[in-house]
Order: sequence, then C-alpha cells, then structure tokens
Amino acid sequence: MLKSKTALVTGSTQGLGLAIARRLAAEGCNVMLNGFGEAGDIEANRRRLESDHGVRVLHHGADLADAAQVSALVEAAQAAFGGVDILVNNAVARYFAPIEQFKPEDWDRSLAVNLSAAFHTVRLALPGMRQRNFGRIVNVSSIFGLRATMNRVDYVTAKTALIGFTRAVALETAAQNITCNAICPGSSSTPAIEQRLADFMAKEKLPYDEAVRAFMATRQPSGRFVEPAHAAGLVAFLCGPDGVDTTGSAISIDGGWNAA
Repeated sequence: MLKSKTALVTGSTQGLGLAIARRLAAEGCNVMLNGFGEAGDIEANRRRLESDHGVRVLHHGADLADAAQVSALVEAAQAAFGGVDILVNNAVARYFAPIEQFKPEDWDRSLAVNLSAAFHTVRLALPGMRQRNFGRIVNVSSIFGLRATMNRVDYVTAKTALIGFTRAVALETAAQNITCNAICPGSSSTPAIEQRLADFMAKEKLPYDEAVRAFMATRQPSGRFVEPAHAAGLVAFLCGPDGVDTTGSAISIDGGWNAA
C-alpha cells in the first residue's frame, strides 16, 4: 500500500527506529536512515533492507541536536527521493539525574534532539507533503509523555511537549490527506533498555527471566517488553490507508502501563 513512498526515520540505525524502517521498507517504502553507530553495521543494515525488500535505502549521519544538520538531512532525502512522504521522528537523547544536579548542557541537547528536531523536520517536509496532498507524520513519544517519572526531567518534558506538538500539527493539516500522530511506547527490548536490564540483573543477582519480571513489576502489567516489531506495526497502520482518519492522537503501546 505504501509502494514507492519515501520514509525518513530519524534515529533508525538500531532499536525501535530500525524496526520501524524495516517495516516501512517491507511495505514498499524507500527509506532514509539516520543515526549513529559503527559504519560497518549501518552499511550492513542498509544493504539488507534493500536486498530483502527491493527498495532504495540511504543513510545520513546528521546529529539532530544541530538544526543545520537536521536541514541537511531533510534536504538529502528530498534530493535523493524527490520528497518525504512519511516522516517518523524517533531520534532520542536520554539523561538521568535529579533536577538540581541536571547539567544544563544535557537539558539543551535533550530538548534539541527530542523536541526541536521534530519541529525542524516537520516544517521542512510539510510543504512537499502539502503539494503532493499526502503525508504521514509519526512522532515517537513515550509512556513518559503521558505520565512522569523521577530523575528524567528532560525526557518527561520533551516527550510531553511532543504530544502537544503532534496535536497542533494535526489541526493545521487536517483539511488535507496529511496526518500527524504520536505513539507512546512503554519499555521495549532496545539496546538501551537491555543495558539497563543487565545492570539490574547484576545488582539484584537475578537470571534474565526473573529480572524481566521484577523490572516490569512497577511498569507494564503485561510483564513483558513491548516488541519493537509491534510498535513498528502500529506505525505502518498509521501510515497506511486505514490510518487516514486517525490524526492528532497519542496512542499507547505499553502493555497496560498507562491504564494501571
């Protein structure tokens, strides 16, 4: 259903972003990847997406804390593919500290990557979407865009604001075939979470399965991680024909966390 569309997915060299890129490629999209990592791993993933799905896949290493590099990323996608039809703002920066110990430079970078980058990608991609009368924008918020937690003031602030941004964009584009939604994942088995789980296992001296249950005890009532592929499937729905009437929504995919 999305064959020959172009998807730009920020923060897509691993984890949830890569799962989203993989699913959109499977739906027929050409994909612009973005993010950091080992060059060999990025190239291997890029080639695999192309060979598995018969689409074009490129990578751009823009640092989304820098507005000029965000512009370069969007311009590169537009030049290579003729426009951006699907925009997924997934790139993330995370820091952990009580507010009185939070470094101002970490606050600035977190808001730049988690919030301002989405503003820049949308403002740059939207004119082309309006011209083609087609656009799908998905902003990856978080369970912490819907509820707070301690020692993550930057992340809670940015992910909450991203939902407000999503609603504003949705209203401004509602008269055209353009949608803007936010998804709010809970804990997912991404490299960052797996590292936190490994630290938890070492601290509590627990085997993996017991550590997962204990880790989830105050989080997801399902008792399991959200699979990145399932979140990617939600993105595919929002970008496909059945998602046309869903806009301005913040959709939880969190194993019941927000309902608890």
